Amino acid sequence: MRWLLLLVFLAGAWAQPLPSHQVSHTEESLRGVSAVSRQVAWASGTHGTYLRTTDGGHTWSPAQVSDARALDFRAVVAFSSDEAFLMSAGPGDQSRIYHTGDAGRHWQLEFTNQNPQGFFDSMAFWDAKHGIVLGDPVRDEKGKLKFELLETEDGRNWRPLRASQLPDAIEGEGAFAASNSSIAILRSGNDPNVWFATGGKVARVFHSPDRGQTWTVVQAPIVQGPDSAGIFSIAFRDRLHGLIAGGDYKHPNDDVPDLASTNDGGKTWRVMQIDDARGHFSAVAFGAGSSPHWFLLGPDYLTESSQNGHAKYPDQKFYAISTFPEGGALVAGPKGAVAVVP
Repeated sequence: MRWLLLLVFLAGAWAQPLPSHQVSHTEESLRGVSAVSRQVAWASGTHGTYLRTTDGGHTWSPAQVSDARALDFRAVVAFSSDEAFLMSAGPGDQSRIYHTGDAGRHWQLEFTNQNPQGFFDSMAFWDAKHGIVLGDPVRDEKGKLKFELLETEDGRNWRPLRASQLPDAIEGEGAFAASNSSIAILRSGNDPNVWFATGGKVARVFHSPDRGQTWTVVQAPIVQGPDSAGIFSIAFRDRLHGLIAGGDYKHPNDDVPDLASTNDGGKTWRVMQIDDARGHFSAVAFGAGSSPHWFLLGPDYLTESSQNGHAKYPDQKFYAISTFPEGGALVAGPKGAVAVVP
């Protein structure tokens, strides 16, 4: 926990360049972003929109998936300039999964949620063949309320993850599709751990050590109760150290528990406070490198933290973040906002 405590006390002394805004050529609201490298990245948003750059953001090319203009693509996960997956969020059959292997010239509809109560929230991949999707709770064949989980083992076909020991969801509990970060994995080393975070009636963290076969769940010390409150984002930098961030998006300036850390893989969580960085947080992400370093998206600002303190960038509204393998991050938000954080 030492590195987290340092972040709390060493605040405001770290001067960093401002985020560099890029021209996206779209006014759509962007909720998904995926950085393959400093040169190649994708973003996604409303009205079936996706964007792609192959030159470090000097040129973004927006387009729409055919027959998907009514969909809201809340998640994009890319593996190259040619290959990417899109996930739309919405009730019932508005929740879908698409895939392209030719830079968006053709999109294959891989899965459509046929449950009218279903609602996809977040998507993550270990590699281009193995991925997992989280959806809000639905009733199973026994009438129990369970979070919906899908998996793929070939990058093409999706099936319900028949997890044993998945704890029941609580009535009024759900996940948030705010920034494609309500589910977390470790992509390096083919690690089998999966975590996902919830909100609404309760705020909890579910954990599986074996790619979703078995699960445990713990209560989290984040504001909860209203359907607008809870954990909006979860991130891990290794098997032990993680962060959860959230709040109440209807009351973004309330001083409530909205950030917590763990150093035991999510078994226990401790509330954190960062000077002048309070409110509703839509996303948290760890930066590249071995030293503790992370980004946090507030209601109208971005915070970047490290052992040297933290830098707060005001008047910066973004919804989603993806860190570069080389360091830094790409952020996306309302009205086509795209920027690079050095």
